[in-house]
Amino acid sequence: MVSLRQRVEAELEDLQRSGLRISLKVLEAPQAARTAVDGRSVINLASNNYLGFADHPELKARAKEFVERWGVGSGAVRTIAGTLSIHQQLEEQLASFKGTEAALVLQSGFTTNQGVLGALLKEGDTVFSDALNHASIIDGLRLTRAERKVFPHRDVGALEQLLAETSGDGLKLVVTDGVFSMDGDVAPLDRLVEVARRYGATTYVDDAHGSGVLGQAGRGTVHHFGLETSPDVIQVGTLSKAWGGVGGYAAGSAGLRELLINRARPFLFSTSHPPAVVGGLSAALELVVRQPEIVERLWENTRFFRSELRRLGFDTLRSETPIVPVLFGEASAAFEASRQLLAKGIFAVGLGFPTVPRGAARIRNIVTAGHDQEMLEQALAAYREVGRNLALIS
Repeated sequence: MVSLRQRVEAELEDLQRSGLRISLKVLEAPQAARTAVDGRSVINLASNNYLGFADHPELKARAKEFVERWGVGSGAVRTIAGTLSIHQQLEEQLASFKGTEAALVLQSGFTTNQGVLGALLKEGDTVFSDALNHASIIDGLRLTRAERKVFPHRDVGALEQLLAETSGDGLKLVVTDGVFSMDGDVAPLDRLVEVARRYGATTYVDDAHGSGVLGQAGRGTVHHFGLETSPDVIQVGTLSKAWGGVGGYAAGSAGLRELLINRARPFLFSTSHPPAVVGGLSAALELVVRQPEIVERLWENTRFFRSELRRLGFDTLRSETPIVPVLFGEASAAFEASRQLLAKGIFAVGLGFPTVPRGAARIRNIVTAGHDQEMLEQALAAYREVGRNLALIS
């Protein structure tokens, strides 16, 4: 018989041998374009804080205001006594921003996928899932009894073939990330929706990394492709990246919202958002509409940083968003590059298996609106030195 201690030690030793054991880096200053790690000031290329909202004074002021008025906690799940008027106001604001009839806020982006997919899918349904969809989608689908069919990444032709081969009267659901979190590429959503409609399927878009980034004033990937009023497109995502807070959302019809209130298990069995989080998120949505130039600055920084990395000779894969990976191949090389960058004042984290496929280890850089030209140039200079040290570029 294996004891708990033996199992834990064996697993940790295996991670250590394979070079995949992770140790946490602790930030010692607020989440911003410049922060502090290991007692030193660093330029932060590791955060999903796309719009610089995590430490924004307007969000902090609104959070304080809501704490003073509403307290520090909601005290219950939404379906018992945990729905404050501010929760519903935030959902109305989010639906207006997303261009949908209704929206529902859940506890996290991860649990949103579990809750929405679990509420929608039954035995006899079929899901068509992109091969590089996020782990939360994969885990959410595993909890359902729907048949799962995986199509190659962004391959619309392969999706159509699977749809054509699938019969039955159940729901057909095409599921895709809007922006893929490891490669930084965008789903061909216009073509995916067109093919899905041809076969009577609904399209489900997880816009965790597209919301706040793509579309007018950051309204997301669905808006970017002009599909926000489509009744056969469901939008879900997170509120913990561009919006600077925490939580997830589902945006679509009023009927979908009502179904989720009644059937989405994370919504039913988790305490609702504390008032401070609701206040910060509400301020974030107001701010990006009032100052869309924040999103424009994000894209100016992105284009500069990615083009300069490529000019230096780095492989940035399929990146077309502020997610700008640099491919190293082996995890040991990516982790060593991350260590060398940190020594030069650049906080950029190496990622290996199982986060990315074996042999495709990388550093995932995320450019934000909070970076300035000097920061990005300093990061590029450090990358040039590290790339030469590791013989990755000449």
